[in-house]
Amino acid sequence: MDREKDFQGGYGGGGVGAYDGGHRRMVGRRPVTDYGSTMVQWMRHRRPRYKGGPTVEFERSSASYIVNMLPPAARLDKAVDSVPAKHLHSSLNKIKHPINIVRWTPEGRRCLTGSSSGEFTLWNGMAFNFETIMQAHDSAVRAAAYSHSEDWLVSADQDGVVKYWQPNFNNVKAIQAHNDPIRDLSFSPNDAKFVTACDDATLKIFDFAAGIEESTLSGHNWDAKSVDWHPTKGLLVSGSKDHQVKLWDPRTGRCLTTLHGHKNTISKTAFEPTRGQLLATCARDQTARVFDLRMMRDVCLLRGNEKDISTLTWHPFHASLLTTGGSDGSILHYLLDEPNAPSGIVSSISPYDSPDPSNAPAQTIYPAHKLQYAHDFAVWSLDWHPLGHILASGSNDRVTRFWTRPRPGDVQCFDDRYHIGEAAAEAQGTWDRRGGRRMMRDEEEQEMEDEADGLIDQKMPPKQPILPGIPGLTANIGTARDGTSTGGAQLFPPPPPGGLAGLPGVIPPQNGFTGIDPNEIASLMAEGKIMVPPLFGGLGQGIPPPPPGFDFSKMPPGMFPPNFQPPPSFQPPPMFPPVLPPNLSGLPLPGMMADSGSGGSVRRRAPLPSQQESLMEEQRRGKYRIAR
Repeated sequence: MDREKDFQGGYGGGGVGAYDGGHRRMVGRRPVTDYGSTMVQWMRHRRPRYKGGPTVEFERSSASYIVNMLPPAARLDKAVDSVPAKHLHSSLNKIKHPINIVRWTPEGRRCLTGSSSGEFTLWNGMAFNFETIMQAHDSAVRAAAYSHSEDWLVSADQDGVVKYWQPNFNNVKAIQAHNDPIRDLSFSPNDAKFVTACDDATLKIFDFAAGIEESTLSGHNWDAKSVDWHPTKGLLVSGSKDHQVKLWDPRTGRCLTTLHGHKNTISKTAFEPTRGQLLATCARDQTARVFDLRMMRDVCLLRGNEKDISTLTWHPFHASLLTTGGSDGSILHYLLDEPNAPSGIVSSISPYDSPDPSNAPAQTIYPAHKLQYAHDFAVWSLDWHPLGHILASGSNDRVTRFWTRPRPGDVQCFDDRYHIGEAAAEAQGTWDRRGGRRMMRDEEEQEMEDEADGLIDQKMPPKQPILPGIPGLTANIGTARDGTSTGGAQLFPPPPPGGLAGLPGVIPPQNGFTGIDPNEIASLMAEGKIMVPPLFGGLGQGIPPPPPGFDFSKMPPGMFPPNFQPPPSFQPPPMFPPVLPPNLSGLPLPGMMADSGSGGSVRRRAPLPSQQESLMEEQRRGKYRIAR
């Protein structure tokens, strides 16, 4: 169920009455899709399948039947209820790039997009606002797939590099799988292996745990554009620029059969995920075909696209609902059990209903619903929400759009600019060009604010490792980085034997240079064999020598070796170590805070006021005094 929620242009606090003195944008309406009510409705009236469907009244074209909406999983026999005909939201980055990959996270809370700049962007799965962005690859992201266990994400780029990601988007491994762009990849049913399709006309099967290549499948005569692993069987399908669709045995690497049905480059191949009996392919010949693996032939020919088909996807629950994306920006939805032939065209017979199924021609299917103007340019990727109620699309127009089924009684969505175009919608009064541009500009500003706020929330202040016991001095002592972050307190080794004289950046005492020519010392410093001693107080430039006469017994235990004695003629500088007033003697010195890992320069957040104090303050103003 989709709803609309008011937003105030930002999430930085303040609420409706907040005003910071600058430009205040008018209140907009952000669409929010909440599937909780439909799931609760289904759980209340859920019945076993052998007892029939739920006892909820049949939906009718009236807004009063919105409360009876059910999720797609509750009506497996009614794929038409899940056709996403309504536009929800258009999400775009501050710096726009073509969207090559769209993938929902396994739990459905976020939508992941991969762009031609190599960036990953996460969008909220309900409000569709920006959440985070990261530079995932050095070149364009071309493929991405989640494992069936929902524990891993594997992505591939234009340079042939494959990267492993954890659910928190921590990159744990990167392998050079190919030397040419990788166009597609897919996991095996048990997630033990994955396969890649590359422009070098080969498929490669990798062991996921070890990250090593196991076999190479050669047989295509041109670039391999798509690959998919059967959801339950050891069977691979690939499509190539040589117009061929091949089925492979991943164990032996042998090509089982070649399907000849298209007359141009194969752009996408995908097994049906629920039953695994059908195979869908699409090509740049403006057609898509559905093959039955049991008969090893095409049973459906999908027409209706005016331009080349660039991608397709199956619905996660309905085996008869197939969606295609075209190079002209159109999105078409097909119901395989409904021919939907236009007027003047006779519907063909399905091979299943023919007396000779093996020799009967494929049934021609026309789209049940068409979004002719869904995008301005080619649609590169389509992906369904795990619950099957939202479809996300990524396009070359650098916009990610979200679509859902219209609510009962909602007919205005069929006359918007995505169905009939901007000119026709403006003529009918359902689209205002000037108002639409202003709304789009406001949405862009909102996304920019969301992105800026998200990046500020994720930005951690750099924390320098602090030498224990010496206030305000950073420890630049060959710090051992752990490789997981660029900031934060890092570990450093204990001081070497011999005290500070053995540390880098500290020259030995003068008596160690007895009999050495000063010119020779200068030449050694110029060659880098002896480091120039840093100035006292220079942060990040090494550790200065201790002041003369300094009491080393006051230093933390373990800082210096036992019975350490300072060099002779040592005089400490005035007020070192600093002397605090008696009433402040219990406070920690700068750089000697109890939580040394937090850094001395981190601003600590003040404690939040208690709810009791806030309630009492509101009651003084005359509010919240009457019990409800």
